[in-house]
Amino acid sequence: MLYLDIKLRHMGIDPTLQVKKYTSIDGIVRYMKDGKLHNWEGPAVVHPDGKVEYFINGFEHTKDSWKKARKSGVGLPWYKSGVAKQRF
Repeated sequence: MLYLDIKLRHMGIDPTLQVKKYTSIDGIVRYMKDGKLHNWEGPAVVHPDGKVEYFINGFEHTKDSWKKARKSGVGLPWYKSGVAKQRF
């Protein structure tokens, strides 16, 4: 983990703003970034019974609106958007 933090800092990314996974005693899995529910990769809240909830930067989305936001790339950090992959 330390290596990852050093690598992120070298790239100019604050590792404290990365998405972290929290699992509660009752089995609910939450993904949080900067104190807000957030996950670009899938649901931000997963209940043990299979119910899922989608959040981006603390705002709740339906699965369809989450997919649309993810596809558009609006709100993505620079290192996850296509800008970082372009060649000049």
